[in-house]
Amino acid sequence: MVRFGRTFQSVILSRQSLRKDRQECLSYTTMDRILIIDDDVALCELVTEYLGPLGFEIESVHRGDAGAERAIAGGYSLVVLDVMLPGLNGFEVLRRIRGESKVPVLMLTARGDDVDRIVGLEIGADDYLPKPFNPRELTARIRAILRRTRSDEPGERVAAKKLIVGDVELDSGTRAVYRAGQNVELTAVEFDLLERLLRAAGQIITREALSKEVLGRKPSPFDRSIDMHISNLRKKLGHHFGATERIKTVRGVGYIYAQASLPGGK
Repeated sequence: MVRFGRTFQSVILSRQSLRKDRQECLSYTTMDRILIIDDDVALCELVTEYLGPLGFEIESVHRGDAGAERAIAGGYSLVVLDVMLPGLNGFEVLRRIRGESKVPVLMLTARGDDVDRIVGLEIGADDYLPKPFNPRELTARIRAILRRTRSDEPGERVAAKKLIVGDVELDSGTRAVYRAGQNVELTAVEFDLLERLLRAAGQIITREALSKEVLGRKPSPFDRSIDMHISNLRKKLGHHFGATERIKTVRGVGYIYAQASLPGGK
């Protein structure tokens, strides 16, 4: 199995396997621009070699400060960001990006390092992928994120409606969210997660279902991605509406948005 990571140079790469992966993915070809911010030059070259034939336009930057500037300048469909970087670490890069842009960010973290994953998701990463990783998994994560962000494009959402639940209003057409009339800035993942919760207000949704529907993948045993995105929503929307807890945790099962829809909201 081919894996990419900081120790990948010690792995014998199977070119035949790479060609097979590419052929299987050609029917999904896109023209999305992806920025990779990673100081491992050889890794960037290998990822470019793999993703390029799939139709992705890849650019690489090997310093955090330069990567932040390039990402903020715009024009990218997605940013793949490593944590350990010279010039500026990955978390600071993400903070700068989130201060100026909603571009989706996929963080690369050390396998088994839960702290890096949690911090990255708290700051606003859309998802994470531990190193070393299978190139097919990288491709799957990228495509899942891009499918979500494409719902922003005109014509992608049919019969868009506004949802009003308690003091929260969500417009699925413009992908805008308001709490008590004030605009709330959400990442693409946070928006999709909130929309799913609002549409099922008063009902329990399992973590597995949320992961499949919002992240496009099954959760691993120790995957806390959904939990961290829920935590971010609570911080941005407020933990309570009046005396009622806004998003309740159903231990061992999932979550429930506890507000009932107001008249006119669906």
